[in-house]
Amino acid sequence: MISRPFNHYLSQIKLLLLVSALFATAWLITGLSWRLYELRDNDPERGAHTNGSGKFGEQFSRTVYLDQGWSAADSLWFYNATQGSNLLPYDFFLVLEQPNSSALFRTDENIDRYGYLPQRQTASNPDGLPAGMVRDEYQGKAFMGFTCAACHTTQINYQGTGIRIDGGPANSDMEMFMIDLAGALYATLEDPEKQGRFVTKVLQHGHYHHAGDVLADLEKYAQRIKTYTIINTPRDTQRPLTRYGYARLDAFGRIYNRVLEHIMSAQQMRELLAESLSPDELTQVMADVEPVLSDSNRDHIIERTQRYLSSKQSLKLRNKIYNPADAPVSYPFLWDVPQHDYIQWNGRVDNSGLGPMARNAGQLIGVFGTLDWQEKDGFTLASVLGGQGFGSKHIDFQSSIDIRNLRRVENHLRKLKSPQWPEHILPKIDKTRQARGEELFSRYCSACHNPIDRTAPDRRIIAKMIAVSSVGTDSKMAQNAIEFTGYSGILRNQYVSVSTGNILLQQQAPAVALLTAATRNVVTTPDRDKWLVRRWLERSFDFAYTFFDNEVQSSVKTGNYTPDTTVQPFASAMAYKARPLNGIWATAPYLHNGSVPTLYDLLLPKRKPDDPAEGEYRPDEFMVGSREFDPGKVGFKSAGYDGFLFRTSIWGNHNDGHEYASGRTPLPDSTLLPALTKEERLDLLEYLKSL
Repeated sequence: MISRPFNHYLSQIKLLLLVSALFATAWLITGLSWRLYELRDNDPERGAHTNGSGKFGEQFSRTVYLDQGWSAADSLWFYNATQGSNLLPYDFFLVLEQPNSSALFRTDENIDRYGYLPQRQTASNPDGLPAGMVRDEYQGKAFMGFTCAACHTTQINYQGTGIRIDGGPANSDMEMFMIDLAGALYATLEDPEKQGRFVTKVLQHGHYHHAGDVLADLEKYAQRIKTYTIINTPRDTQRPLTRYGYARLDAFGRIYNRVLEHIMSAQQMRELLAESLSPDELTQVMADVEPVLSDSNRDHIIERTQRYLSSKQSLKLRNKIYNPADAPVSYPFLWDVPQHDYIQWNGRVDNSGLGPMARNAGQLIGVFGTLDWQEKDGFTLASVLGGQGFGSKHIDFQSSIDIRNLRRVENHLRKLKSPQWPEHILPKIDKTRQARGEELFSRYCSACHNPIDRTAPDRRIIAKMIAVSSVGTDSKMAQNAIEFTGYSGILRNQYVSVSTGNILLQQQAPAVALLTAATRNVVTTPDRDKWLVRRWLERSFDFAYTFFDNEVQSSVKTGNYTPDTTVQPFASAMAYKARPLNGIWATAPYLHNGSVPTLYDLLLPKRKPDDPAEGEYRPDEFMVGSREFDPGKVGFKSAGYDGFLFRTSIWGNHNDGHEYASGRTPLPDSTLLPALTKEERLDLLEYLKSL
């Protein structure tokens, strides 16, 4: 007779074998799918244009890729893998004209004007969209959206050669792209001839069947995108505005504002509007509005309030709900990201365990993931896992965000290596200067920037956090990240875990905590348009894969920073992260806010009022936007063309601090080293090229 304990163990073995079989099947399908993709989309030029000219006159007659560990198929998958971004209907983007001409908005010349990288047609990009812009689908509708590649792929031009850098910081101006996109949509609404051409072309694509439906969506998306630009427009009336320009974006600020937009409850909106509207007007505006505001609810509220509120009242309402997205930073480069212990310029995100899943979901909230959040009766497994408890009602955090592909992107990045200085294209490195520069690097830089082996599969990146007060660089990004607050809305009374305990989300709560709660609920909510068992199997697999395959373990931050406390639970984020500098030559402009155009300029001091006029200093103003590379100073061309004028006098753009090489900023151990001579700066620069 078989004992009960034996039967119990036998059942556990069967369950383990079943789970193992499911994982093995998933691995097999994934491997087969990737092999088929490699065979289908393996263009050796990776869709890049092989010749052309940039918006500021730089020419290239060939485009090359460096050895970064990715094949052609790897690059093309990164450019074109959908992630759930739904900016506007796909057919709209294909046929939309520029505001002041009949030329398409998506022409290569116009796309290049915003700094995005035009692409040729490939198997995975049949319409030849720019790198990082893709056709996505959600609930049977096609949209144009973004992928990571839009912000993390760059090109460097030098003497007729275009060098593509996968994972490098984009040279794009998303701020003006969005403003002009809204302008193009409104121009189509207002110009009968332009509107007629637009409707005809959209109908020809076959996804719309009536002109009225096209016009209704045209008006809806024009209003949504314009509202997005207004919400995120810097608005300090006491100081010059912090415009972004090329190669920068306030991603944190914009993500926070999208969260605040979508968690706003009908009750809180009613209370805010009551300050400006009469009871009858308030009834009109809030008619037929659900407790959890849907996209259509928000569209109607915006449309209706425009009838009653003056421009001044509308701006006052905006300022109460949202925070100014006025701390743009350089796009971080992506090599070694999966190996980091903490992510983001201020080290806010723990990269261990399920951290990468939540981080990437948060980024998709910011770049136009559809957020179909609704109130429903009872509770579900997803709502309990999301921290909502076992109440009589719960919020369903359904969204278009593709958790599976976000997990795949993170895994994909493990193979990406930093680019090495291409001596077959750029001037050869002076080995004598390089050797002297290595000694200077050891003295001046290695305390914060630990060298690593870029090819080591087991490499780990330990972020060295340096307090803003110590490094002395512009404080706005770090300050905004921890000081911004917002209405908690539908997240009210949830708990958010931080390093020192749990925070209860009251009516007003830290924006960083609201983002954490929102992304937690998004990632625990499986895809609603899939069969029940399949949706939970896939989401469970993604959780298990992310958690068990992530070799980064939770660890204590290192460096010189203020630790978190129960009184100040986000104090440690008032710091900036120093990381290894492999590939740094390909990531201009420099400092977290892009306020220094070249590596050579970074080794110079910021001129103070009592400094002599003669001598070399960091430029107070310079041009950005050109892709033309300066190998002497290591950065992009920063003068002699009509690009975006970067002014470092504006808070958010300050370029002081990090003056170790100038003898003005003490090392973490308080040692103040002497300023480098010009020859020593050139030696150190030569070594930095080699990393």
